[in-house]
Amino acid sequence: MAALILVVDDDPIQRRLLEAMSRRFGYDVETADSGEAGMTRLEASGQPPIDLVVLDLVMPDLDGMGVLTRMRQRGIAIPAIVQTAHGSIEAVISAMRAGAYDFVVKPVGAERLQVSIKNALRVDALEDELRRATRRRAGELTFRDVVTKVESMERTIRLAERSAKSNIPVLIEGESGVGKELMARAIQGASDRRGKPFVTVNCGALPENLVESILFGHEKGAFTGATDKHVGKFVEAHGGTLFLDEIGELPMEAQVKLLRALQDGEIDPVGARRSIKVDIRLISATNQDLIDLVKRGRFREDLFYRLNVFPISIPPLRARAADIPDLARRFLARFCAEEGKRIRGLANDAAALLAAYDWPGNVRQLENAMFRAVVLADGDELTVAEFPQIAAQVEGFDVRVPPAPPPVGNVAPAPASEASRFEPRNPHLMRLIDDSGDVRKIDDIEAEAIRFAFAHYHGQMSQMARKLGIGRSTLYRKMKELGVETDVLGDAAA
Repeated sequence: MAALILVVDDDPIQRRLLEAMSRRFGYDVETADSGEAGMTRLEASGQPPIDLVVLDLVMPDLDGMGVLTRMRQRGIAIPAIVQTAHGSIEAVISAMRAGAYDFVVKPVGAERLQVSIKNALRVDALEDELRRATRRRAGELTFRDVVTKVESMERTIRLAERSAKSNIPVLIEGESGVGKELMARAIQGASDRRGKPFVTVNCGALPENLVESILFGHEKGAFTGATDKHVGKFVEAHGGTLFLDEIGELPMEAQVKLLRALQDGEIDPVGARRSIKVDIRLISATNQDLIDLVKRGRFREDLFYRLNVFPISIPPLRARAADIPDLARRFLARFCAEEGKRIRGLANDAAALLAAYDWPGNVRQLENAMFRAVVLADGDELTVAEFPQIAAQVEGFDVRVPPAPPPVGNVAPAPASEASRFEPRNPHLMRLIDDSGDVRKIDDIEAEAIRFAFAHYHGQMSQMARKLGIGRSTLYRKMKELGVETDVLGDAAA
């Protein structure tokens, strides 16, 4: 599901125009014919959340300024773009002070509206990421930080909210990369242990001979190399939450001591003479089938029942396709800030590609793909060309590099940067607007079409000329002017 825009305007013609433009940009749209109807939709529960409001300032009864004021009073932190037929400086200042992100004058052009929407969503995503990073450092993440518009994930969140109200042991199940640690942090942030220590242990990365020492600590001189006292993860988490990730990887010997620690609420550090009482909230996570591990003798049955008191299952990202646009937008905002780049958003073809991909690595893979795309990007939008490894696995989005043609006579082939460009096989790729908002020159559009045809038809000149509707001699001349040399042998195959 794309970002959801709410258009609030009492003029039915303006509503239809704004709705049509926004849908053409690739967004979902709802409309309201008055300020009161707009506020009712913004405050509605059980409906998809609104991501952005396009708001008319001049309306009967509750006008745009009144809507902005109510949104601020009720804590509705949604970016708003206001529009009016009267573009006075006073109106602009008043709207911005009331909380509007941007201001456009009727009738707004498609390019101006699209840029405003993309910038508003980008800034909102960045601010949300900054707020979430601050809450994460303070141990105050909540379920509002779990991005979702999918019913199955919302059910998971409601279940997790119930677990946060008690000290019950929680077992979070799900594939690698779905966000199990984020869910665990949200459980703590919604509990009475909010702001207390949150200690993470990856059980799959623990050296087998040091598991006991890392978890429960050791005294100085307890074994060779123990030159200092170590308190262990249980003591570090005292008063807060201990998150044991990949619990299925814990060695059998350590499972016995973990069971005792959970049952008695105390631990025995290596070399210590007495036990230590600990007060922790235990949350464990696994991407394996623990019941199967129990049957195969690789996991203790009594420990399984001790951990599996309140199981929570997180669906994979392929079952949450509607969440991909929001996640991608937030990752894009964060990585642009980190890398110092100004990228407004995803092109429609790139958004369609991300929605069509299966994401076996789930949210973690999407995050890494967005990071790579931001580093690769040269323009102000991410296109399919920034996701070549993903596009190669999705039908209809194949990104190919055409083979370098052999030299013709004594003429050297064109440089790889000219003749070998990534060209998505997508009929909707061609852009008619340049980066400055002006219509592109005919020569530039023609050159891009010829390069695309060269890659698409593997340099077969007869087929290229036939499909482009120009003579072969004209095509040869134009390609030579572009610096793309041809393979004359390709005509035989055509």
